[in-house]
Amino acid sequence: MEVNEAILTRRSIRKFIDKEINQETLLEIIKAGMYAPSARNFQPWQFIIITNRKLLSKIPDVHPYAEMVPDAALAVCVCGDLSIEKSPEYNAVNCSAATQNMLLSARSFGIGSVWLGVYPREERINGLKNLLSLPDYILPISLIAFGYPDEFKSTPDRFLPDRIHTNSW
Repeated sequence: MEVNEAILTRRSIRKFIDKEINQETLLEIIKAGMYAPSARNFQPWQFIIITNRKLLSKIPDVHPYAEMVPDAALAVCVCGDLSIEKSPEYNAVNCSAATQNMLLSARSFGIGSVWLGVYPREERINGLKNLLSLPDYILPISLIAFGYPDEFKSTPDRFLPDRIHTNSW
């Protein structure tokens, strides 16, 4: 799949079939996340792969929009590492770039995904920190549910030329 096709056809998938994602494909998706740009190229991310069914079933208890996670093949928590990032205000930006790369990579493999925002919601941050036993210097930024889709979503027209400005407003 061409990159532009992946960008234009990626949708938030919340229904998954019961099919595992093989380790090689999962590592390619995470590798795409690690190739995202980051402020000053510190690459301050850490990735928590969640495959344990008991853990997946507890995620909706700490994230109000994560009801699909127990049915996903797995989830990945994308975290900022405060011991690496010297400018903590960039953690959300850096991890968001990694998250987007992973969503697009998953799409290219025919895998569905949905981005669940964690940061800056303190209750979600603290809930995931406790659930995943994260050290103090690890800040959960986003959670991604991955799985083979059990739904199809068409591509809406989101191109809005009136929001494009050249040289000035």
